[in-house]
Amino acid sequence: MEADRRAIGGKMKRREIEALREQVSCAAVLEHAGFAIDAKESTRRAVKFRRDSEIIIVTHEGRGWFDPLSEAKGDVFRLVEHLDHVGFVGGAARVADLVGFQITQPKWQSVKDGERGYLSLLDRWQARRRPWPGSATWRYLNAERCLPAFLLKTAIKADLLREGPQGSMWAAHRDHAGVLTGWEARGPQYRGFASAGMKVLFRFGSDRASRLAVTEAAIDAMSLAAIEGLRDGTVYLSTGGGWSPTTETALRALAAGPGVQVVAATDGNPQGDMFADRLRTLADDVGCDWTRLRPPADDWNEVLKIREKEKRERKEGGGMPHARRQHQGRLRPA
Repeated sequence: MEADRRAIGGKMKRREIEALREQVSCAAVLEHAGFAIDAKESTRRAVKFRRDSEIIIVTHEGRGWFDPLSEAKGDVFRLVEHLDHVGFVGGAARVADLVGFQITQPKWQSVKDGERGYLSLLDRWQARRRPWPGSATWRYLNAERCLPAFLLKTAIKADLLREGPQGSMWAAHRDHAGVLTGWEARGPQYRGFASAGMKVLFRFGSDRASRLAVTEAAIDAMSLAAIEGLRDGTVYLSTGGGWSPTTETALRALAAGPGVQVVAATDGNPQGDMFADRLRTLADDVGCDWTRLRPPADDWNEVLKIREKEKRERKEGGGMPHARRQHQGRLRPA
């Protein structure tokens, strides 16, 4: 430790910097700073730490991190600089103080329902059934979330949805080559992401579409698609919450196409507005068009549920006893 302090007081050599980087993890810095692991929102590859409203995601087995609410990211030294607002010398001294610090190991939930550690993501995905009319996941999405049957059938045909445990939904994230990288898991009592998975993008529609409608959750992406009636030339995307480097890379690749418009359809709250600003910056960087589509409620699923409730009330309040049943086709654009 004393040798580390002498090196920091003078000019640190590269091997000394690397030694500190190997000895002190980002998790140690965060735990020492009063952050705690959000187990429900974490995977083994991406561990979410919270301190009040602050969020840090630790990656690369503790050697890397990023802030999903800003552009900040880097190694353990950059993390200390980010948290304590110090320069490299001051930050390195604080990293040296944490050599030997023992972190609390995350208590991951036991693996259930066929999710064995030796199964690949694809094996785990294929071991789950696709939702069907009347299944628990179908009831959750159709009855509770008000997603119309025609849209669910379209998403299921595209292999975007699977039946999760206890009536939850799995919504696939894929990379540019269509390879499954994980899934958003959402149900009546649960939300999270696939263990050992990686957030890229939930993609509802063709990657060759010129209009990119970007939301923060797969249910919101499908809700906007329902509201717009699966608008031609649009791909409905979800980042799965946050702003990971893999997600940003995927969005940049899509936005770089000819004649593309990025539609920031993120939530109608300060966090959604912040993500919309990031999308605007990304669009400016790649030279494509950009627009903000802000939901009149907190998110697009809430908007969809309000619309469906109003439809039922109009039908119950003013409908004739023998009125012709309304055709259940595509919803009209908002």
